[in-house]
Amino acid sequence: MMRSMYSGVSGLKTHQTKMDVIGNNIANVNTVAYKSNSITFSELMYQTTRKASGANALTGTGGTNARQIGLGVQSAAIGTAISSQGATQTTGNPFDICITGDAFFIVNDGSSNMFTRAGAFNVDSVGNLVMASNGYNVMGWGVDPDTLAIKQATVTPLKIMDKDHMTYEPEATTLGMVSGILDKNDPNVNSEAGKSISLAFYDAQGYAYTAKFSIHSTRNEGEFYVVLDDVLDSNSKSIAETYPGFELSDIVTLGSAFDAAVNEKRNLVSTASFQAGAVKTSSSAGTAATINYVDGTGTSQSFSVPVPDTEGVSTMAYTTGGTPDISTVKDILMYAYGYTEEEFNNLKAVNIDILSGELTVVTKAVVGSKLNFNIDDGSFTSIDGGKEIVLDFAPSLTDGTTTTSLGKFSDITVDWSTTNMYNNSGTSTIGADNGDADGRGTGRKRGSMTGITIQTNGMIYASYDNGMTSLLGQIAVAEFTNPEGLEKAGENLYNSSLNSGEFDGTGVDITASGGYMTTGVLEMSNVDLSAEFTEMITTQRGFQANSRIITVSDTMLEELVNLKR
Repeated sequence: MMRSMYSGVSGLKTHQTKMDVIGNNIANVNTVAYKSNSITFSELMYQTTRKASGANALTGTGGTNARQIGLGVQSAAIGTAISSQGATQTTGNPFDICITGDAFFIVNDGSSNMFTRAGAFNVDSVGNLVMASNGYNVMGWGVDPDTLAIKQATVTPLKIMDKDHMTYEPEATTLGMVSGILDKNDPNVNSEAGKSISLAFYDAQGYAYTAKFSIHSTRNEGEFYVVLDDVLDSNSKSIAETYPGFELSDIVTLGSAFDAAVNEKRNLVSTASFQAGAVKTSSSAGTAATINYVDGTGTSQSFSVPVPDTEGVSTMAYTTGGTPDISTVKDILMYAYGYTEEEFNNLKAVNIDILSGELTVVTKAVVGSKLNFNIDDGSFTSIDGGKEIVLDFAPSLTDGTTTTSLGKFSDITVDWSTTNMYNNSGTSTIGADNGDADGRGTGRKRGSMTGITIQTNGMIYASYDNGMTSLLGQIAVAEFTNPEGLEKAGENLYNSSLNSGEFDGTGVDITASGGYMTTGVLEMSNVDLSAEFTEMITTQRGFQANSRIITVSDTMLEELVNLKR
């Protein structure tokens, strides 16, 4: 009877332990990422009153089984349903993260790493990603400053919103692209002002500028020229005004083609004004030929030019300080080719083929440089012999006593290869954009952080108001051979144990084993209330039954005592 009473006591204790487990599960039914526990029982021990015996052929007796009396029950194991995924709860907080899979977040209390499934995080006052409940640092990998890629090394605290990450450095524009349709019948292209296009760009300090170009037609099919008219700052003020005493062409030009040659091919105003056949075909190479023209007063004029190496062919050329006299060239251009005084004053050099009358002029580029622009059969051919122009900034300006650095500007290579000439009802769609077709070299202003995004692989990106994004780090996770072997440390935390496997200090990418992270949601407790209440009923009945063992044993002892009466 005493054995049965103690068996009943062990049953009460064991069922009380089970009730403790059930009570803890139910208490944590709304705990973030809580993993439910379950208990299993085992027999406590047995008292053997007689050993088993085998059959005896000599005596003819058979074998008997052992006589063993059980002495109760004990708790065999308490398991955790750690691999059972809890449901998700939407919170809308971008720093709340739910793990799908068997991995664990790695957090650090300042001295050691611990592990959790509870992804309720926020950012502290110095920019660290931490657990919202206790401030433990969330661990992960940083960015290699050389490659700007994640460097998977020993995990460190993720400082994602420190002062270095709150802004994005400005960058000068280095590439541009001109594309679209240039319709030869566009009245703007054929006007004196030309078709205007603008290229927005940034200097190295993030200040915005606009380069103003104009595209002009020539008298030849598919031949145009482009002029850099001005460069304006963000206040629509010419860049030349920023540097008094200097012209725009001192500051920026179209590549190396400063004062680039432009083949105007103007027609003669009057054949009487300039006789293209004035050179005698019988003239010998190297001898002089006479050029006859009529000046602005109607007076016939003439001057001699040498015939070069080929007999019967001659050119008349003028450059600063050269011959013939500048007044002669001015007369010819103004009265034979129709140049105005202003146009003539903007010329640096002139070349006229005497036999063909073909005119080539070189401008002083007072308002910018000119480059030849050719389209053949509707498709771009070349600009100044290539497919690109370079907005070329001078490295510095010198007035003889003071040198001003222009190092904040970067040369900009502008690709024209995607322009075309098609009939578009007299409307041109040609335009300029900073950056190339792949978005490289666009330049940017200084940016301020506007948001944080955490991807499914744990990579953390910052967004800035200048359109840029920056990789800040990656949340690393830990995986264990036997996750049920982790030891609970309270506050939704676990410690590794000898039976779980050790953490290597580096962690893994969650996607390596098929898991992923979801932001704005939390993993809920995986406690099943219906199962817990069912277990509670069976536990209650088990407890009652064991209490009856004690009651009945007590009654039997009472009867035994009463025998003395």
